[in-house]
Amino acid sequence: MTDLILLEDEPVLAQELGEFLEESGYRTQTVTTLAAFEQCFDTQRHHLAIIDLGLPDGDGLQLIRRLRQSGHRLGIVVLTARDTTPERIAGLGEGADHYLGKGCDLDELAAVLDSLKRRLDLDRDEQPWRLDVGPRRLLVPGAGPVRLSQQDLLVLQCLMQRAPENVSRQAIIEALGEDFLGYDQRRLDTQMRRLRRNIEAFSGHALPVKTLRNAGYCFYATAVINT
Repeated sequence: MTDLILLEDEPVLAQELGEFLEESGYRTQTVTTLAAFEQCFDTQRHHLAIIDLGLPDGDGLQLIRRLRQSGHRLGIVVLTARDTTPERIAGLGEGADHYLGKGCDLDELAAVLDSLKRRLDLDRDEQPWRLDVGPRRLLVPGAGPVRLSQQDLLVLQCLMQRAPENVSRQAIIEALGEDFLGYDQRRLDTQMRRLRRNIEAFSGHALPVKTLRNAGYCFYATAVINT
């Protein structure tokens, strides 16, 4: 899972972005000021940053300038209300990799981050998640095995055998042996929330499943299935 630091001083937006980023597969640390960013930023851990510009204690452009001058290998996305063409040019000139205006579609933000991950080759050394179908267990990298219910096994098998492709809600529901048209899809949402909680509770790791809003899910980590 890729570590990301989010610098955003609006509490509601910070919470919304933090939840979205966690669901999209990023271990996210949220800070609200330049000083907090400087204190919390870890060059060994944080590989991506989302930075607002208008902050209580200064301008995010100054931070971006310092980060680039220090030579950190860091993917930087500006997310700001300052969205005119001259401001975009200034942000990219200071070293931002991408410049987005607040109010952009969150799927666009996710696509930008995925692009940065590929360019920086952040998943190169990632250990695989292993699903043992017979014993009904998930082997989490760096942690012990997690026992699974039959339904959780079917969901994970459906997602992991197609990783890292997007899997539709219909495909998952049919993998559960249910009729898509007669199935209450809220049951799937509830199951996915419970599955995420169980994996994190027993392993200490977040399940690498991205939620595709109103469309389906994606297991984005390296996956191996043992039948």
